[in-house]
Amino acid sequence: MSVIREELSARLGSEAAAWLDAALAEARAAAPPGPDAAAPPAGITASPDDRAPEPPAGNAGPPARDATPRRGVPAWELRFAAAGRVCAGPEAAEAARVLLLRTARPGAATVARLYDHGSGAERRAVLLALPHLPLPAGQGVALVEDALRANDTRLVAAAVGPYAAAHLPAHAWRHAVLKCLFTQVPLAAVAGLADRARGDGELARMLADFAAERTAAARPVPDDLHHVLALALAAKEV
Repeated sequence: MSVIREELSARLGSEAAAWLDAALAEARAAAPPGPDAAAPPAGITASPDDRAPEPPAGNAGPPARDATPRRGVPAWELRFAAAGRVCAGPEAAEAARVLLLRTARPGAATVARLYDHGSGAERRAVLLALPHLPLPAGQGVALVEDALRANDTRLVAAAVGPYAAAHLPAHAWRHAVLKCLFTQVPLAAVAGLADRARGDGELARMLADFAAERTAAARPVPDDLHHVLALALAAKEV
């Protein structure tokens, strides 16, 4: 379910809503110059549908985009970490974190650091925010790939969102689909499934092999597999 800024403030109650206002003001102040720097975050959407490490490509992000001082941590980042204690419930905390990221628009280095040092909930918020951050093309792929190696199904679900649909290479994306099937993450979480799966012969082969292995082991074949296999066997749309 999507949560917009106004809905989130209404859910939080007056004290937490005031905390969110202050946090977003700090994030806005830390945002890099640009057309969105002064824009209020109202209407921003934080949606779960929007989701091992090898060194993240984000470490190569332009340092000039980060508001991180040499000493101390930017106030909005402290709020990012504290959201789980202030906001009522994990969904509200997640929405607040995504709003903070979208407002602060941190650079690749900060995004990678928040992910690397974050809790599972913080990592999930980073993954959900990736499509909305001004990162160089593909800079978030390492984070997505890391999440796909995790056993946390909430991270896996967040990893296969729109950012993965847009940036994950074909081979990695196919394995992401299989990871969802293997870990019982519904394929409804996979953004762009129909577009990327349709007519993908290699994906069809991998799915058929996976189904054969499950059948040989007397294990059930996930229902979702038949859906995505039908897509992969279908002709590409022209």
